[in-house]
Amino acid sequence: MSILRTPIILGIAGGSGSGKTTVSQAILNKVGPDKIAYIPHDAYYKDLSGLPPNLKAEVNFDHPNSLETELMVRHVQSLRDGAAIEMPHYDFSTHSRTTETIKILPHPVIIVEGILIFSDADLRKLFDIKIFVDTDADLRFIRRLKRDIEDRGRTPDSVIKQYLNTVRPMHLEFVEPSKRYADLIIPEGGYNTTALEMVIARVQELI
Repeated sequence: MSILRTPIILGIAGGSGSGKTTVSQAILNKVGPDKIAYIPHDAYYKDLSGLPPNLKAEVNFDHPNSLETELMVRHVQSLRDGAAIEMPHYDFSTHSRTTETIKILPHPVIIVEGILIFSDADLRKLFDIKIFVDTDADLRFIRRLKRDIEDRGRTPDSVIKQYLNTVRPMHLEFVEPSKRYADLIIPEGGYNTTALEMVIARVQELI
């Protein structure tokens, strides 16, 4: 599949549980999945299948080094240039990449989403529009707790320990400072319908 014009690339960042995915899905649903390639940074966690469980438990998954961002940069560049990619598929219950990949075709709009996407200069410079979803810490923690228990098979104690040991410190060190790179800050994430409508209208106008 080829694209006649350079696609619009949106970067959507924000803290864990801020509502990035909700914002991304709202844009995707309104603009149309046939027009958008959606690339979550979470898919690019490094494969830890070779590590024993006790060492996996010590890995800081909220530090930029836990992600293979270089591969994501190459993939976004390929999509921008009109070539399909094979996006990794990551299993959070085992902290490993599966043997499967997800074929992503180029589209007029590319959405890249993740907590750390604005902290990487090479990735950041690919974005035409940079959006930061800004949500209070208590709401972000509650959402993360619920998600990790229900979707990732975690225990409440393990989620709380990880939040205190790595999520909060890394948010303060990397995520919050990256907000200064945003073109647009959306308070309250997906609940901010006014901001969402503005973003969607702008994307539709650009394509």
